[in-house]
Amino acid sequence: MENASKQAFQNPSDATLIQQFKDGDGEAFTALYHRHLPSVYKRVRYVVPEGDVEDVTQEVFIAASRSLASFRGDSQFGTWLRTLTNYSVAKFYRMRGRKREPLLAPLLEASGKTEGVSQKTLEDRMIIQSALQKLPDNYREILLLRLAEDMQFNEIAGLLDQNIEATKSLFRRAVAALRNLMEE
Repeated sequence: MENASKQAFQNPSDATLIQQFKDGDGEAFTALYHRHLPSVYKRVRYVVPEGDVEDVTQEVFIAASRSLASFRGDSQFGTWLRTLTNYSVAKFYRMRGRKREPLLAPLLEASGKTEGVSQKTLEDRMIIQSALQKLPDNYREILLLRLAEDMQFNEIAGLLDQNIEATKSLFRRAVAALRNLMEE
């Protein structure tokens, strides 16, 4: 029992950190930030041009810090943050006058911003980003949950309120649609 309480103290839940933040503890948000930064960054990286990933990721956490006080806990914090991430990505494209298609930087410009990444890798990433933007929302979402956030099928099924077989089937259809778009 003592180990469990020690663990909870050293690694508090999101709900505990949110309450601490609401009570005025700024360090609680820092802990939430460090806990969720990798998944937000990976999700944004899949759908935003490389040069803008950090800015959009920063916007997600700025929006989170501004609205966390009103977070009621009707959903898990990760789900709420995912919604903020999707909103920030949509806002990014709206601000640039494009809702569905990513802005693709010239390869030479993009390669100058990304050290140690081959031109082929940059081309592949841009093709994937473009194809992802053309997918229906449910296909794009399941691919991002599985590939960008490394969620297991049972976790995705719970999040989407589906059974695991329906989730796997949706994922297979999404992969096939993505493959078809990339071959075009």
